[in-house]
Amino acid sequence: MQKRNIQKYSWIVLTTLLLGSCKLPALVNREVSNTVPESYTGPATDSTNSASINWKTIFTDPDLSALIDTALAHNQELNILLQEIEISKNEIRARKGEYLPFVGVKAGAGATKVPRYTNIGALEATTEIKPGKEMPEPLGEFGIGAYASWEVDIWHKLRNATKAASIRYLASMEGKNFMITNLVAEIASSYYELLALDKQLEILQQNIAIQQNAYELVKVQKEATKVTELAVRRFDAQLASTRSMEFNIRQQITETENRINFLLGRFPQPIPRNRGDFEQSLVPALQTGLPTQLLFNRPDIRQSELELSAAKLDVSVARAQFYPSLGIQSAIGFGAFNPGYLFKAPESMLFSLMGDLAAPLINRNALKASYLNANAKQMQLVYEYEQKLLTAFLETKNQVSNISKLENSYLQKKQQVEDLVLSVDISNRLFNAARADYTEVLFTQREALEARFELVETKLKQWQASINLYHALGGGWK
Repeated sequence: MQKRNIQKYSWIVLTTLLLGSCKLPALVNREVSNTVPESYTGPATDSTNSASINWKTIFTDPDLSALIDTALAHNQELNILLQEIEISKNEIRARKGEYLPFVGVKAGAGATKVPRYTNIGALEATTEIKPGKEMPEPLGEFGIGAYASWEVDIWHKLRNATKAASIRYLASMEGKNFMITNLVAEIASSYYELLALDKQLEILQQNIAIQQNAYELVKVQKEATKVTELAVRRFDAQLASTRSMEFNIRQQITETENRINFLLGRFPQPIPRNRGDFEQSLVPALQTGLPTQLLFNRPDIRQSELELSAAKLDVSVARAQFYPSLGIQSAIGFGAFNPGYLFKAPESMLFSLMGDLAAPLINRNALKASYLNANAKQMQLVYEYEQKLLTAFLETKNQVSNISKLENSYLQKKQQVEDLVLSVDISNRLFNAARADYTEVLFTQREALEARFELVETKLKQWQASINLYHALGGGWK
C-alpha cells in the first residue's frame, strides 16, 4: 500500500512539473523576406558578376597591389577581428564540453574531534575497530576517488547552444571577409584620390608658370603706359591666390598619405605611386550580374543570415530552460580514518549513483525574460537582414547609374577644358595686340584652371564609382 502511494505521488509531482513547463510566454514571429527585383535596370540578361573576380585583376597598378597586400597583413582593425574569430572558435569548444560528462578526481585528509556526549560521539565511543580497541581520538579522515556528473541533454538544449556557437563562428568569418572588402575598397579609393591630387598639383604649377609670365608681361605694358597699375595689381593678386591653392593641395596630399599609412598599420611615410597621366587612366568596366547574387557574394548579408540562424537556436535554448532537466551524479573511491585501512576492500570502498529531475515551477520571471529577449533579438536580426539586403541593392543600383552619368559628364568636361585651354592662348595674344581687356585674360585663366580641376575630380569620381560598385557587389574578399 505504501509503495503504491509513493508511485502515485511521484506521478503527480512529475505531471505537475511537465504541465508547469509547458506554459510558455507567447512570441511574435515573422518570416524573413529575401526577395529582390529581377534586375538593377532593364530586363535581366547576363549573370556575369565582377564580384567573383580577384581584386588583383581589378586593380592592376603594382603600387596599389603592394599597398593592399601590406594592409591585409598589418591592418590593426583586421587583426583585432581575427582575434574575435579565435574567441568564437573557443566558444564552440566550451559549448561542446557542457553536454559531455564532467569527470574529476579528488583526494583529501583531515581530522575531527567530536564531543563525546552527542549522538555521533556516543556511537564512536562504543564502536570497536578490533576486539578491545576503541575508536582513536581525534578521528582521522582520508579519502581518494573519482566523481562524475552529467546533464542528460533531453531537449537538445546544450546541443543547440553548441550549434549556435558554431554558426556564430562562421558569421565571424563572414565579418572578416566584409572587413577585407571594406579595406580593399578604402585603400583603392584613397590611392586614386592621391593620384588626383598629384595631377591637380601639376596643373596648378603649370598655371602658376602661365600666370607668372602674364604678370611679367603686364608689368612691361604698364611701363609702356599701355595698362594701368590696376591691371598689374589684379594679375599679382590672382598669382598669389593660385600659389595659396598649392599649399592647400599639398596639405591634402599629406593627409591622404597618412590615411593610407594608417590603414596599412604603420607610421607616416611616403606612399609609392604611379605618377602617370591620371586623366588618361582606364577605369575598369564591371558586370553587375543579377540582384539575387548579392545573397551569396555580400559577406555582410551572409553574416547577418548566419547570425539570424544562431538567434533561432538561442530561442530554442531559452525555451528548453522551462522543461525538466535530468542530472546524473556518481562517485567511486576509498575512505578510512587511518591511511592503513584506506585501500582495504570491501570495507573502505565507497560509491554512489544518483539521478535528479528538476524543473522551474514558481517565479520563472528570469526565464521568461531570457526567452522573450532571445525572441526579440531574433526579430531584430530579421529586420537587420532585410535592411542589409535593401542597402546592398540600392548601393549597387546607385553606382550603376552614377557610372553611366559620370561617363557622359567626363566627355563634356573634357571638351570644356580643350576649349578653355585654347581660349587662354587666344586671350593672351589678343591682350598683347591690345584687342582684349586684361579682365578677359584673368577670367579665362581662372575658368581654365577650374575646368581642369573639375575634369580631374570627374575622373576621380569615375574611379570611386567603379570601386564602390565592386564593393557593393561583394567583391574584394575572394
